[in-house]
Amino acid sequence: MSIKLRWGSFLAAFLFIFIAGSVFTPTKAHADFRVCNSTQNLVGVALGYRAKTGWITEGWWHVNASSCTTLVVGPLTSRYYYLYAEDAQSGGRWDGKINMCVAENQFKITGINDCFARGFQRSGFQEYDTGEQTSWMVQLTEENPPSSPIVTDTPPQ
Repeated sequence: MSIKLRWGSFLAAFLFIFIAGSVFTPTKAHADFRVCNSTQNLVGVALGYRAKTGWITEGWWHVNASSCTTLVVGPLTSRYYYLYAEDAQSGGRWDGKINMCVAENQFKITGINDCFARGFQRSGFQEYDTGEQTSWMVQLTEENPPSSPIVTDTPPQ
């Protein structure tokens, strides 16, 4: 009977350590550029960045009310990202002073000059200096003036 009791104690200890290790093991942080929409309306988002091929703007990501959407998956490769967003219902905007090209429908545009001549529209994007961060999150809110959304950086882990 003492062998069975020792085996039961060993099994219980093993299970405890296994479960505790699973629960307390830190999860790996996701590296990405995310936009969170704290408003009650659908928001359309466009992103600009510098790539090896030159300036790129792309959009539209639809960010539902009270949700987040990842625009760049994986560690950030550029230091600066540029964001423009529009409230689909009220027409409110989160914009900035950096002019870049956008299109009415889904787009990926190379270059930021001569937007109108190339058949695109021009919008002012807000610049975000992500420094050396691998992740970044912008939170769009109704409480703040649209030209200054809350920005939360996520330090690498």
